[in-house]
Amino acid sequence: MSESERPSATEPRFRVRARHTADTVTVYQAYRPEIGGPAARHGRFPAAWKRDRMTWIKPSFLWMMYRCGWGLKEGQETVLAVEITREGFEWALRNSCLSHYVPELHESRAAWQREVRRSPARVQWDPERDLRLTPLPYRSLQLGLSGEAAARYADEWIVGIEDVTPLAREVHGLVRARELDAATALLPEERPYPVADDVLVHLRH
Repeated sequence: MSESERPSATEPRFRVRARHTADTVTVYQAYRPEIGGPAARHGRFPAAWKRDRMTWIKPSFLWMMYRCGWGLKEGQETVLAVEITREGFEWALRNSCLSHYVPELHESRAAWQREVRRSPARVQWDPERDLRLTPLPYRSLQLGLSGEAAARYADEWIVGIEDVTPLAREVHGLVRARELDAATALLPEERPYPVADDVLVHLRH
């Protein structure tokens, strides 16, 4: 393992890491070209995008690569970097519930199910990935948006959409060639995201 892949011993298990500015945060999604292409060209999702379904956004580029197989999985061939407002991102976190029942956090399974029904967003923490897409000992955020959250995402939060499929393919090629330092140099810079502790307290387990 190269130094660039080695996780920090002090990295907390649950932390939001993302490419972000003072006003925006970048998340990743992957779609078939009929959705991803027009979205990148026009900066908004086309009419064919199903806003009545839950859509999952991921601040981790490498977790997205794990999920879409470097943009090679069927139906996920176009990888998008979607820049959204921090205000919208944090609204989603505040209005989220965990995607699964955790006895230490929830009064009962029924209470968690009630929370799921009334929450427009869901959070799932999955092992972060390294360049070889193997799991790391700390977690990466996935944020599922439905109902009001999905509508706000599509209509209000998006600042810009970029097709980063060429980047995914280039990094993948370098990984396959075992040029890990060169691959690391191309990765988006994902830093700890400064979110208030009270925003995440109901989402960590």
